[in-house]
Amino acid sequence: MNPGAGAGEVDAAAKRIRVALRARLLGERDVFVASPAHDDAAKALGLVLRDVLLRLAPDGLGLYSPFPSEFNAAAVVAADASLNKVALALPFSRRSPRSMEFRQWDGTKPTVADEWGIGTGSGPQVLPDVVVVPCVGFTELQHRLGYGGGYYDRWLATHPQVVAVGIAWSRAEIDLATFAARPHDIPLSFIVTELGVR
Repeated sequence: MNPGAGAGEVDAAAKRIRVALRARLLGERDVFVASPAHDDAAKALGLVLRDVLLRLAPDGLGLYSPFPSEFNAAAVVAADASLNKVALALPFSRRSPRSMEFRQWDGTKPTVADEWGIGTGSGPQVLPDVVVVPCVGFTELQHRLGYGGGYYDRWLATHPQVVAVGIAWSRAEIDLATFAARPHDIPLSFIVTELGVR
């Protein structure tokens, strides 16, 4: 970036870089999920996530309704008898003002949606002690590239006691020279990929 640029220009340039990076990573993820390598990677990621969650032993676990080509962490929890007794929650996001909370979820297919049309829990607002956070991309410093709304960053900033477990395919790791963390970017506790825990 131009060292003589003003703060507004720097922010605009950083935003353009993130938009392009997000588009590239989502495109690559779609290709990967359609490839023969996906099934084995999904099994490996499920095993790593299961192991992490069993070690953390949460009382309350925040999950997410997966987008197409996103790993389904809820399916891992539902398939394991030692995890499916944990109190579950899904995020509920508001458009304006932008905010997010977690709502109690019974683990079945969501029948209600948040203000973005994403499936959420129908129960009361809850505060999980562990949340699984979907990542479009991530860095070795545990910073996450999400979908651009800033919902998780805002929520995590106000709940620093929560263990935030990022989940991503290993191929989504971003070089530090490509992705510069901004002051509002909250690092996750750690990242889980099909290759292990970062």
